[in-house]
Amino acid sequence: MRTPLCFAVCLLGSVAIAQIKPPVAKRVPVTEVYHGVKVTDSYRWLENQKSPETRKWIDAENRYTDALLEHQPSRAYLKRKLTQMVKIEHVGMPTQRGSRFFYTRQRPQDEQPILYYRDGLGGKDHVLIDPNPMSKDHTVTADFVDFSDDGRYVAYQIRHGGADETVIHIRDIQTGKDLPDTLPLANYWSYSLVGDMSGIYYCPHVNLVGVRLKYHKMGTPVSEDKELFGDGLNAEIGVGAQLSENNRWLVISVSKGWDKSEIYVKDVKNDGPITPVVTGFDWLYNPVIAEDTLYLVTDKDAPKKHIIAYDLNNLSAGPHEVVPATTDSIDGAVLAGGKLFVSRLHNVNSQITAYTPEGKRLGTVPLPGIGQASLPSGRWKSNTAFYTFESYTFPVCIYSLDVASNKPKMWHQTKIPGVDTSKLTTKQVWFKSKDGTAIPMFMVYRKGLKFDSKRPTLLYGYGGFDVSELPHFSSTATILAENGGVFVDVSLRGGGEFGEAWHQAGMLGKKQNVFDDFIGAAEWLEKNKVTRPSKLAIEGGSNGGLLMGAALTQRPDLFQAVLCEVPLLDMLRYDLFLQGPQWVPEYGSAKDPEQFKWLYAYSPYQHVKKGVQYPAVLFDTGDSDTRVAPLHARKMTALLQWATGSLRPILLHYETTAGHSGGESITKAIDHRALSLSFVFWQLGIRP
Repeated sequence: MRTPLCFAVCLLGSVAIAQIKPPVAKRVPVTEVYHGVKVTDSYRWLENQKSPETRKWIDAENRYTDALLEHQPSRAYLKRKLTQMVKIEHVGMPTQRGSRFFYTRQRPQDEQPILYYRDGLGGKDHVLIDPNPMSKDHTVTADFVDFSDDGRYVAYQIRHGGADETVIHIRDIQTGKDLPDTLPLANYWSYSLVGDMSGIYYCPHVNLVGVRLKYHKMGTPVSEDKELFGDGLNAEIGVGAQLSENNRWLVISVSKGWDKSEIYVKDVKNDGPITPVVTGFDWLYNPVIAEDTLYLVTDKDAPKKHIIAYDLNNLSAGPHEVVPATTDSIDGAVLAGGKLFVSRLHNVNSQITAYTPEGKRLGTVPLPGIGQASLPSGRWKSNTAFYTFESYTFPVCIYSLDVASNKPKMWHQTKIPGVDTSKLTTKQVWFKSKDGTAIPMFMVYRKGLKFDSKRPTLLYGYGGFDVSELPHFSSTATILAENGGVFVDVSLRGGGEFGEAWHQAGMLGKKQNVFDDFIGAAEWLEKNKVTRPSKLAIEGGSNGGLLMGAALTQRPDLFQAVLCEVPLLDMLRYDLFLQGPQWVPEYGSAKDPEQFKWLYAYSPYQHVKKGVQYPAVLFDTGDSDTRVAPLHARKMTALLQWATGSLRPILLHYETTAGHSGGESITKAIDHRALSLSFVFWQLGIRP
């Protein structure tokens, strides 16, 4: 019965859509009073993920979405194109321990990446863990956690269905068997094996409780593991720990949001006390350590960040500056091959500089052009390090770096048959946001393309948590450009592209700046005749899903279609579920009277109005998202379907075996992305 119905949709367009009705979700008003303000929620019942009523409604929504998207003319083309671009060989950056090198590899026939190792960089590939046979639907994944110093033992995690919770195992390469020591299912923030395999430090997170640092002594029951740090910390506080390469110092990072932290150290070789280095949650401190020197990337006294260092044998002497701040923001730092490598962002492009441990500038790491590079990864006493580079028209490449000579060599190049990126171009433009702030964005399109206000355009944004939106290879951008469209990636405030001030300008009470920046980007594209509202789609996920919700409720006239993925949307209740309390330092909480005011001013779920002609929307989420509660997408779908005054569809694609990010087999991921892009192609009138 479904196939003729879908053909009708494709042939008749809006007329057929009007004849196909979405499921009707009952309205059961629940009214609460926040600091004197009455707020009514008519879909609170959809927060109960396991109730039979909710499950019945989810099934009906998926059938409705399938009816409109399953037989879109572009769907088969998109699956073929994505298969061509995605079902290729993918290789992860190697990690060295002893003479062994560990990495992931996914061949075209593999549904999930396989864990490999080599004895020597040019040695033979050996399979360590293959998750592909572990489930019929290929939703089990494996990844490296840590390694013993000699490379004999490997800690790895097994993940089911994309959930954040994993189980940790330790494999003995010599015997090919796992040790009895296993860390149970949990959301782990960090893990650090003691180099001699005497134990493992780990930080499990419990939703609505918080993170604790524990130590597991090998060969003992996990139930006897000691809690070393975190008792009494609330659910907003994060904890991570790393063991120095010489196995002497345990460095504990305690975070409050993404811009404030404390640092503690423990001399584990001499069983010393946990000693504070910096406290107070006044500034950001990101640690890296070599031997007995602790380096901290911090914005204290330097908005664009600088690097200070402590002698851990003489903490009372205080810090000294090693790398001063410049006009470009420091994005991160690592230690490898006896050098300190520092990444800076210059107009949203990576630059990597090498320094001596004392801070003498040595030069820059060679990069093939403008794009995004990872920091070199390697051991302090090894001369070999690895880094990656990519851009919108340059697929990911891995380079091995001779640290002493600063000479890179291509270790792996991603090859995509049948795709000629030389026909595409990338342009960075700047525009003024509502308050006059200059905002950059990248545009990807076919060389020689004429801007005539008719170009189908996909505008992507994130804008939060100090995350920098850097150039990266995108199959979506390539496919859109090949079909005469434009892909646009905007660097919004709230990210980390221009330092902590840029981040803080888009968080807490200033979150509206992020939405103004994004709306400003859409207005610039229209003003400069790139596109027009009827040809403009927008996309964002997680915090970017919140951005989508704000954009479609604040300026529904600007967009034809919205891809809203794993979103936060009810900002008055987000911190009551899953990992929500961790994000209060970024957003605020409705429990606080002042913070309620700014949350209520933009919270998308509370700003849907009956009769408004909303854009077409595809919400995308699923049961296994244990980070952002899927209830946001469920409630917003029901509310928009009831409220919208337009014929454009409000759809929900709801997976039952996928999480917040990843977990799907590559075939399922291709099907999933083809569905999303077919929605965009349909709404923008793209006919491949």
